[in-house]
Amino acid sequence: MTPDVAFAVEATDGLARTGALTLPRGRIRTPAFMPVGTAGTVKAMYLDQVHALGSDVILGNTYHLMLRPGAERVAALGGLHTFANWPWPILTDSGGFQVMSLAALRRIDKDGVTFRSHIDGSEHRLTPERSLEIQALLDSDIRMQLDECVALPADRPAVEKAMELSLAWAERSKAAFGATTGRALFGIVQGGDIPELRIRSAEGLVAIGFDGYAVGGLAVGEPQETMFAMLDATTPALPADRPRYLMGVGTPEDILGAVARGVDMFDCVMPTRAGRHGVAYTRYGKVNLKNARHADDPRPLDPYSDCPASRDYSRAYLHHLVKSGEYLAAMLLTWNNLAYYQWLMARIRAAIAAHRFEEFAAETIDGFAQGDLPALG
Repeated sequence: MTPDVAFAVEATDGLARTGALTLPRGRIRTPAFMPVGTAGTVKAMYLDQVHALGSDVILGNTYHLMLRPGAERVAALGGLHTFANWPWPILTDSGGFQVMSLAALRRIDKDGVTFRSHIDGSEHRLTPERSLEIQALLDSDIRMQLDECVALPADRPAVEKAMELSLAWAERSKAAFGATTGRALFGIVQGGDIPELRIRSAEGLVAIGFDGYAVGGLAVGEPQETMFAMLDATTPALPADRPRYLMGVGTPEDILGAVARGVDMFDCVMPTRAGRHGVAYTRYGKVNLKNARHADDPRPLDPYSDCPASRDYSRAYLHHLVKSGEYLAAMLLTWNNLAYYQWLMARIRAAIAAHRFEEFAAETIDGFAQGDLPALG
């Protein structure tokens, strides 16, 4: 691995594993859920709250930060850690997914992609080298290669072309990363929903050599069983001594299923986005605070939670905040949701260490399927 970067698996239970990725700015306990801090902030949260919940790392977005406020400006202000007042590890994505999904008038060629900003229509060029340059200006701890992600379903020629282009860009990304120390570079497996292409992509990336390996292009509309089938094909082709990151995932059930298949790292906007839309995640299921049935309910979301947002505010009050459009609704529900996700990850790690992960996963899914606490008398 890159000097001053280390990954160790400390316990396994079947294919599930727990350990740590260690970087100069901190130790990331795995399996890990990374809250998404798209523009240098986890929406509706103070970053010290995010860390206090158990988050060892957050994610920043190259596409959004290069457009606003600009990577060179962030660098001049001391880098993203100083800019955002987050001294612990940050992973930055390459910007490729947002270019494909958000940007207007994009043109892809073998060298890179030209696109117009979704903010003001200005034209920009992103190549593997420029993506790594931006991530270096941000001074993130974990950096991602530029890749091309196709939406599923897609025909085999389109999937194969994107996978081959991503492999070519992986080589260029590795060269651009160069002899950087104390930072990690991850390659990204592509191949859509075709196992043979996933395996070929994984083997090609391993031949190039990366500090970690991400699985991209999933959780983009395909059924859960397809995602799990692609992981079944992919993870055995990845080195056991490197972290594995499933990008953009996901629901608690998705995370448990992926951990069972040997995945170590996750990120998703789901818990923060749900909080801004009146939905709370609890160990008993998802609770929609918009529903009128909560208007007279004095109970908290979860009386047994360590999180004040989950434990100390009534559903009636939370319902009132949501219906009134108060900012505090998003703040409290996002706090609750990230607390739940970090609670889940801590217990996944403990269950693997205790060799009872399969039992824990079944109990957790059963609990989540209840839908909520028992109704009021």
